Amino acid sequence: MLVLLAVAAVYEALVGPTLHWLTGWFVYPALLYCGACVLSKRLHDRGRSGWWAALILASVVAVWPHPVGFLDFLFFVVVVWAGIELGVMSGEQGANRYGPNPLRAPLSA
Repeated sequence: MLVLLAVAAVYEALVGPTLHWLTGWFVYPALLYCGACVLSKRLHDRGRSGWWAALILASVVAVWPHPVGFLDFLFFVVVVWAGIELGVMSGEQGANRYGPNPLRAPLSA
């Protein structure tokens, strides 16, 4: 996810306003799709529904590049929660309803 945010930041820094208006229609949907896939996979690893990715991505879009008002503060809290939940905490120990733990090799019979 950090790679996707870095790509978005570099894109914002390199592209001028005119080119940004034209190319943004292609770049941002691709970044949002990739972000939703990565977040969904990590949320499944934590035992959560992938639909939480919609709230997280909406919050990132709302506070990008910086929060301004009170509602943005609430979105920022969601982003901080997601950073702790998905970036710091480990996945569930065993299998969950979304499948086996990807870090644990299945036992061969």
